[in-house]
Amino acid sequence: MTRLRIVPLACLLFLTLFVAAQNAAPLKPQVSAKARAIQDSAIVVDTHADTPQRFLDENYDIGSTDPNDTGHISLDKAKSGNLGAEFFSIWVEPETNKGHYAQHTLDLIDSVYEQAAHHPDRMTMGFSVADIERAHKEHKLAALMGIEGGHSIENDMHLLRDYYRLGVRYMTLTWSNTNEWADSSGDIDDSKVQHHNGLTDFGKQVVLEMNRLGMIVDISHVADKTFWDTIAVTKAPVIASHSSARALTNAPRNMTDDMLRAVAKNGGVVDVNFYSGFVDEDYRKASEPIGKQAAEAVKAYEDKMKAEGKPVPYTEIDRIEREFANKIPRPPFKSLIDHIDHIAKVAGVDHVGLGSDFDGVSGQTPQGMDSAADLPKITQALLDRGYNADDIKKILGGNVVRVFRQVEAVSRQMQTQSQ
Repeated sequence: MTRLRIVPLACLLFLTLFVAAQNAAPLKPQVSAKARAIQDSAIVVDTHADTPQRFLDENYDIGSTDPNDTGHISLDKAKSGNLGAEFFSIWVEPETNKGHYAQHTLDLIDSVYEQAAHHPDRMTMGFSVADIERAHKEHKLAALMGIEGGHSIENDMHLLRDYYRLGVRYMTLTWSNTNEWADSSGDIDDSKVQHHNGLTDFGKQVVLEMNRLGMIVDISHVADKTFWDTIAVTKAPVIASHSSARALTNAPRNMTDDMLRAVAKNGGVVDVNFYSGFVDEDYRKASEPIGKQAAEAVKAYEDKMKAEGKPVPYTEIDRIEREFANKIPRPPFKSLIDHIDHIAKVAGVDHVGLGSDFDGVSGQTPQGMDSAADLPKITQALLDRGYNADDIKKILGGNVVRVFRQVEAVSRQMQTQSQ
């Protein structure tokens, strides 16, 4: 889940020049028969989509065929892009859900199960590598779940284990908020927030318990020190479920080259986020004043609803953010591919994957990436840059499947040793 970022001192002249430059952006890439064949034979895995917010707040049906729906994920769109496995994000907004994080977490988990139950011929719950592979053979979408933000466990290891039992297979240690045991990149510069210099002792225990359970440790969103603490503690490979390269786009959510190399040494995978503000530096700069305006509009709406004693629906916040985001032209498709290419070159082709942040970025994806149906364009772009079919299949999902398999193996080993 990505919300518009606020960074002061933006330049409106820069925005004007950026808008003019983007008007001459290249057309959407087309997909050749060769690219389509590679795409259709691959197990395509996306490690992050926020569609459960739509399931719960909009009563959205993933089987929808509404041609006017602007969402990124539907069963038809997944089929068109040969998306084989989706990690649906279980994201609990920390302000509006204070006091009942676990309850909202459970509601979101239930929403994913309900979608699978309504479409058993096209969608199935997935809890393991074997389930992903079975779904691929049956031509169904494997629905997996990842909790986005450690605040969901309410500082309780019992809840962590319960979430695993319910099917959660990764947890992002923090969202944009620092919790009681791990620092976030989202508020690391906020002096009003109590920080911990990375992971606390309890946070390190959480990482090890995730290793023991077989729950993948996700280091997207965390502060840099939290990242390094996690790499030092974990016994299993980690993922960055939706992060890109900081060397290309200077956002704190992105990974430095040193971090990319550390993830490679750990055996993990960095799954590239499709949000334009994380893959295009010009867009990131242009979005600074817009992000501030959007935040002010959202705050005004939240204050109004609270004053009236009404709940604050996420769907309305998303509508406001989309309205402001649409003022900025989307960057070229090339920007997304540049990040995949950079991570492949720095960390190695075995350590890069896809973590779209679909349905969590208010429509702010590069040109040509409008939904899961557009995933084959990534394959075409990688072919155009000289990548072979085997390496492309790794990037599309093979690397994530490998990490998941290794996490399962570490779990079995740790559980055997503790008996």
